[in-house]
Amino acid sequence: AWAEPLSLDEVKSVSKAFGCTVNDVLIAAVTGAFRQYMISAGDDPESLKDIRATVPVNLRPLEHALELGNHFGLVFLSLPLSVDNPLDRLYAVSDRMNELKSSKQAAVTLGFLAALGLGPSAVQKPVLDVLSQKATAVLTNVPGPQQPLYLAGSQLKEMMFWVPQNGNIGLGISILSYNGKVFFGLISDYRLVSEPSAIISRFKREFEKLLYLGMMLPLEGRPDGKSAENLLNNALR
Repeated sequence: AWAEPLSLDEVKSVSKAFGCTVNDVLIAAVTGAFRQYMISAGDDPESLKDIRATVPVNLRPLEHALELGNHFGLVFLSLPLSVDNPLDRLYAVSDRMNELKSSKQAAVTLGFLAALGLGPSAVQKPVLDVLSQKATAVLTNVPGPQQPLYLAGSQLKEMMFWVPQNGNIGLGISILSYNGKVFFGLISDYRLVSEPSAIISRFKREFEKLLYLGMMLPLEGRPDGKSAENLLNNALR
């Protein structure tokens, strides 16, 4: 399933307002959508456990951006499903991503997977199965071209891709920006999530919470989650 696109300018405005990256904002909205879906399925918000997502990290130098082939490592990001406040959730995502960026995890996994690729298939499968057990989802955000593309004289209005699934990982989250819009898609194992649209339908609303807070909260320093909670409660009355 996939969602109606968001305005990339609005996403950038939210990221600037709260001192986070565009990626942080989008992942926080994804996390909020998953949280609301789990609550609707009868899970107790107070006992929700965070889930881990495998996030590919591009390690190709910018001067080699046009070369073919993959050159990325992997990091394991814990999505803060247990955090109720949307602003606190955004900060949790931002802090965790900054911690991962400063680590060597992506480079280590790149070297490990490269070495594994040279080995026999009999060794590859069990090792990849072990890696897949360390995550619930694969999540990637791809910055696409910000000018319209054309095919046979017709403008491409929308784009989407699906992240590759491996082992027992049953959820794939795809985020793509193209021509001033952000597209969001979810692929799921039917036995885990039979209706991925039930998650997708919550994505825009979770982003709009952050957009609303970005317009209403004072931006001197880092706004606190309590102020955000009061504003949201007033807005929902």
